[in-house]
Amino acid sequence: MNYLNRSLLFFVLLFFFSPSSAQNKDREKVQIFYYGWYGNPATDGSYSHWNHEILPHWKDPKWNNLGHHQGGDDIGANFYPALGNYSSNDNKTIEAHMKMIKESGVGVVVVSWLGKDSFTDKSLSKYLDIADRFGLKIAFHIEPFYKNIIELKEQLAYLVKTYSNHHAFYKKEGKPLYYVYDSYKIPKEEWTKMLSKNSKETIRNTNLDALYIGLWVEKNDSEFFDKAGFDGFYTYFASEGFVFGSTVSNWKYLADYAKQHHLIFIPCVGPGYSDTRIRPWNEANFKSRNEGRYYENMFDAAIKVKPEFIGITSFNEWHEGTQIEPAIPKKAGDFQYEDYGKDPEFYIKETKRLTNKFLKSK
Repeated sequence: MNYLNRSLLFFVLLFFFSPSSAQNKDREKVQIFYYGWYGNPATDGSYSHWNHEILPHWKDPKWNNLGHHQGGDDIGANFYPALGNYSSNDNKTIEAHMKMIKESGVGVVVVSWLGKDSFTDKSLSKYLDIADRFGLKIAFHIEPFYKNIIELKEQLAYLVKTYSNHHAFYKKEGKPLYYVYDSYKIPKEEWTKMLSKNSKETIRNTNLDALYIGLWVEKNDSEFFDKAGFDGFYTYFASEGFVFGSTVSNWKYLADYAKQHHLIFIPCVGPGYSDTRIRPWNEANFKSRNEGRYYENMFDAAIKVKPEFIGITSFNEWHEGTQIEPAIPKKAGDFQYEDYGKDPEFYIKETKRLTNKFLKSK
């Protein structure tokens, strides 16, 4: 081996086994849900999501036809972002967000994705490029925009072909990891066709093979995961007690189930829950942040079951009040937005402390 080759080998080994590289791999065990669906007139020509409609109740007609928020000072959220009504397509916003996520100690940004040509697909290349500069990876939260498995395969084929060769596209042991929201809406028999190794229509050992993580909601979802062929499951919801999956006292059951069935269990934690600006009828699911104690309690419950990963709901789901993104005090008319107290960046810092706690426990 000549001098040049020895030198090259040295630098390759230095990169892959350096403390910073190993630390980034550890950070990938903490993954945060991210929403790139916000728009404003300056960047996008109109508001998107800041002007969210007030959602009707599923059965009580008194909550029908309540209109929508206007954007500007009147947004569909109980908190007000420090960056204002930003656009998810603005480079400066994306850079600011990736910097905050890096500072929070998280390693993987799980972007909500609504398919080819959707608003959430418009700037994905920017997200991958900018995340890469900050040493972050991008995974995907597949929203239920598809009607059937055939359509989902077509969409995933686009996703893989367009983005999977990017350095920031997250892979675990060579495979992408997809969170599949509302996975129960497709019958387990259909999922089996796609995910079972023995099916004629399987995606296993094809370019669509990946770690598919379904959403566990109710206790009897065990019947779904027994048969559907998923590689694991996550709980998503940040409102403790809302459903079986988001009730922390049930996480030992879920962890044991995952271990017995050789599946990945990803408990999801959040700083609180507050969505009455878009669901005024949903006060029962409000969860006070309690100056950070709610967040710490959820983290502690997750750490206790020794998961491989923890999911955080969320970086910027403003509509449901689960965001850790900085918020500021603000009053608009008669409405006073909630805030974090004296420090708008409190939850960025708290996330760093709690992610460190999790990683030290492993």
